[in-house]
Amino acid sequence: MNPQKIGIAMSGGVDSTAAALILKEMAVVKGFFMRLSQPDYDEQLEKVTAVADQLGIDLEIVDLRASFQQKVLDYFRESYFSGLTPNPCMVCNREIKFGLFQEAILGAGMDAMATGHYVQLIKDSTGNHLHQGVDPLKDQSYFLARLQREQLEKVIFPLGQFHKKDIYTLVGEHGFHGFGGTESQDVCFFGDVTVGDYLAAHYPAQVQPGPIVTENGKTLGQHQGLFRYTVGQRRGLGIPDSTPWYVAGMDTNTNSLIVCKDEELYNKRIQIKGLHWLPMTPPQQNKKYTVRIRYSHRGSSAKIENLENHTATLLFDQPQRAVTPGQFAVFYTDTELLGSGIIL
Repeated sequence: MNPQKIGIAMSGGVDSTAAALILKEMAVVKGFFMRLSQPDYDEQLEKVTAVADQLGIDLEIVDLRASFQQKVLDYFRESYFSGLTPNPCMVCNREIKFGLFQEAILGAGMDAMATGHYVQLIKDSTGNHLHQGVDPLKDQSYFLARLQREQLEKVIFPLGQFHKKDIYTLVGEHGFHGFGGTESQDVCFFGDVTVGDYLAAHYPAQVQPGPIVTENGKTLGQHQGLFRYTVGQRRGLGIPDSTPWYVAGMDTNTNSLIVCKDEELYNKRIQIKGLHWLPMTPPQQNKKYTVRIRYSHRGSSAKIENLENHTATLLFDQPQRAVTPGQFAVFYTDTELLGSGIIL
C-alpha cells in the first residue's frame, strides 16, 4: 500500500515546520505556500523556501491574490466602512485557506491537507468533531468556527495535542532554530500599520471626519473616520473628562461616533445572524452553551432564544462588556466547537 500523501500549508514559521516534521514520520509530505497580499511576501517566500529545503521536501506556490482581494479584503473594507468590526481570519479560513487553497492541494494529488493550527479533530460514527487544542493559551478553534463540514473531511491538525513550548523543543531537536518566539501576524496584509492607517492609505476617499456624540446626542468632539474605532475603545477619543469615555457604537447615517461611560458597555442580550453549525445536530432552543464573543474572550454561559432562519438571540447569565457588531459569537460544549453567528 502506498503511503499517504499530505500537503502541508507552510508559512515558514515554527508551527507549520513542526507539523511537517511530525507528518514526515508517517507520510509523504509536500509543502504548499499561499501567495495572498502579504506586504513582506518576498521575505516570507525566502523563509519558507529555506525551511522546505532543510526539511527535504518539495514546495509549491499557490497564487490566490485575486480571490483573496474579492473574498477577504473587500469584506474587510466594506465591514469597516459600514460601522462594523470584521474578523478577516474567520472569512479567510473558510473561503481561502480551507477553501481554494485546500482545493489546490488536493488537486495536486495530495490525499489530505495539514496545518499548524492548535486544534483537535476527532472523527467518529457521527462525523468530524472540532475541539480546542490542549494548550489553552494557543487554542485556535475560534478562528475555524465558520468552516463547512466537508472542509474537515481531508484535514489533519497534528499540533492539537501539543503545548507551544513542546513545539519549540521538537523543532530544535531537528536542527531548526532562530524562530525567536515570533508568531504569525493576526492580519497578514497589514504589515506594521494599524487598521485605521491601512484603510486610510488604501481608501482615502472614505476618510470622513464627523462628530463624537453621547447616546443622548450631546457633541463632545470630532472623530477622524469611523473605521478608526471599535466598540469598547478608549484611546484616541481626545475627550477631556475626569472619567474616561468609551466607544459605544457608530451611526453611519449621520457619520457619528457614539460614546458612553464604562458601566453602559455591558449587555446580557445579543442578537446574531448567519448561524452556522458544524455538527449534524442543530442548536437547541433554550439550551445553554459556552459562548465566546471574540478570540480573547474566555467564554460565558448563554442560552439560545428566538431561533429562526439562521438568526437567534443570546441571553447571557452575566452581562458582557463591549459586544461588537460584525464580530463572531462562537459556541462550545466543553471543548467541542459547535458553531457561530455574526453579532448584530
